[in-house]
Amino acid sequence: MQTVVSAEQMRWCDATTIKSYGVPSLILMENAGSSVAWFVEEHFGPLESRHVVILCGKGNNGGDGFVAARHLVNQGATVSVVTISNARELMGDAKTNFSILARIGKSTEQLTISQYSSKLLKSLHPDIIIDALLGTGFSGAVRKPLTDAIQWMNESRVPVVAADIPSGVDATTGIVENIAVQASATVTFGLLKSGLFCNQGQDSAGDVLVADIGIPKSVSTSDKFQTFLIERSDVRSLLPRRPSTSHKYSVGKVLVIAGSKGYTGAAALAAMSALRAGAGAVMLATPESVYPVLARKLTEAIVAPFSSTPEGSLSTEALAPLREKIQWADVVVIGPGLSQHKETQRLVQQLVFDNKSKMLIDADALNALAGMGVSKLKKSKGSFLLTPHTGEFSRLSGMESKRIEQKRGDGVARDAATSWNATVVLKGGPTVTASSKGREYINSTSNPGMATVGSGDVLSGVISALWAQGMSDEDAAVAGVFVHGLSGDLACEKFGERSLVAQDLIDFLPAAFQEVERG
Repeated sequence: MQTVVSAEQMRWCDATTIKSYGVPSLILMENAGSSVAWFVEEHFGPLESRHVVILCGKGNNGGDGFVAARHLVNQGATVSVVTISNARELMGDAKTNFSILARIGKSTEQLTISQYSSKLLKSLHPDIIIDALLGTGFSGAVRKPLTDAIQWMNESRVPVVAADIPSGVDATTGIVENIAVQASATVTFGLLKSGLFCNQGQDSAGDVLVADIGIPKSVSTSDKFQTFLIERSDVRSLLPRRPSTSHKYSVGKVLVIAGSKGYTGAAALAAMSALRAGAGAVMLATPESVYPVLARKLTEAIVAPFSSTPEGSLSTEALAPLREKIQWADVVVIGPGLSQHKETQRLVQQLVFDNKSKMLIDADALNALAGMGVSKLKKSKGSFLLTPHTGEFSRLSGMESKRIEQKRGDGVARDAATSWNATVVLKGGPTVTASSKGREYINSTSNPGMATVGSGDVLSGVISALWAQGMSDEDAAVAGVFVHGLSGDLACEKFGERSLVAQDLIDFLPAAFQEVERG
């Protein structure tokens, strides 16, 4: 599990390393720049016949580029360094490394150092480009001439390696105001930055490698950091194992309260995905108006009819019998396809408010929760796991959707989880899971093809099944999100992004679980 930090937290790491441990900042820059050169040699070497162009800004990111240039020359590459500013504007470690590089340039034809001009860039024909223009301190819109330099990199049709963060990307939010480097790979220094995985940053970063630049472990593993990237090995260690004495009622009983007239698909998807994710018994509680449809569609799940409104959604008359079924279940899923009928919403509010069980709240049940006030969850004796997309999260929190996306990798889910005393799965790109204890997890699987109707219903079923098998709500959410995304990635390999449908996610769940468990 890798730690993920904001730009501000990374600055704290650097400052603490320098001030508290006495590591010179020049050494950190040396390690950063040399790691970029190492990556280039490792992935594009041998370099003797390669022409590398390095675009350098006037800050520390430019200094990293100067160091990389020195090492690449030593590795045999022909290097052209293009500086956006003149040498008089450089300061500190960047100035020191530029001076060293300038002296080297006088002794070899392998290295040229030039100040930026559009005419100069057009005359260069590199094999590889290194972006060292703007580092993690950047935010806002990119200005000329950097916009022109970035556009040239993006139009170059050769591999572009970003030093620390693609220029133009906000290192904390991933937001790109106007333009950013579209890197083939990013060598990020010390720790992962949240902006590499959120908003436009995830499309700009390419493959991401973390380079050790000498930050002490006691700093990089500080309790200050509570955001993590979830990877396959993390999930493998979490998944429950079935004992030989298992039977269908000992490996998870899930009650899915879902469906209404016109929305039977959501109910079926949630129930089937819970079964595919390992629940031993799944009961679907659905309106009697749609019971015949779902009873024919589902052969493995128990389908139970309950009183319905004239419009075909669950009626408040179903309250008492539903409470009885809730007592049977290990975990309850409530919401998929229930509709926003007023009577049904009142039923949901009563079931949620009086809940003493483990309950996953999704879809239409989230809207009912917003109507009653999500803060009331604190008064309940039950355990809650909420799975909102951005719009639902906005209705629950009162925060604008744009602001939610801006803060996706910067604590918005964590703040909600601690405030509501619930585990929160903020769906999207990427999905972020937060626990009521203040931990936050960024998912590393999934693809844009999963932005399809029913995908969230499948996720609810997967998480509920893992929760019912004995995992904690936090672990079930983290593992369920990862496996759900991996099933989408496997389906995408076969069908492509454009053609994915929710049923494909269920069909590939077995392969996803097998891949995680095999390692």
